[in-house]
Amino acid sequence: MQPSEPLLRGSGEKPTSLGLLANPLDFISEDHLRERQVCAMIDRLATADALNRQEVTTVLRFLNEELNVHLRDEAEDLFPLLARRCTAEDAIEGVIDRIRADQDEAMRLLPEVRAMLAGCLDRGGDLSARERGVLSRFAGHVRRHLVAENAILLPIARVRLTRADLRILSKHMRSRRGLPDFPETTDAE
Repeated sequence: MQPSEPLLRGSGEKPTSLGLLANPLDFISEDHLRERQVCAMIDRLATADALNRQEVTTVLRFLNEELNVHLRDEAEDLFPLLARRCTAEDAIEGVIDRIRADQDEAMRLLPEVRAMLAGCLDRGGDLSARERGVLSRFAGHVRRHLVAENAILLPIARVRLTRADLRILSKHMRSRRGLPDFPETTDAE
């Protein structure tokens, strides 16, 4: 049997490969890279002299097709699994609360961000100074929760979650994306 090839990290320029769903924490990590790349696009849009229609389209696709599913992966599965598995010394509840606060603020801004970007595409115009500020605030909230997730949450998840937890997480993430579950294995926990 040949050793498997190491999976190369993506660029974040395209949606995360569904092949990574076999290891849901790797998938989430790649989704975070994708989010950081989209935040960089948002920053460019907020400071550009002229509107880049391709970047606006990419950002809108991400916001409309990827972000909500990713946030559900975390809120409905990852956070509850961590809350069950972590010890008091992990202090995970406070971390999750801080992450949720930034996610909630980003989600509060999301409808306005979508409408602004779609409006720019429709009218072919540039963003106003106020709209640029909203974009920057949105990207800031997304980045803040990504920092906490990457630096604190995912490392703890890699230690605390069991193989059974990871199978459940993978199953729910696949289901959320309309994919069938992987065949059951008989390995012991």
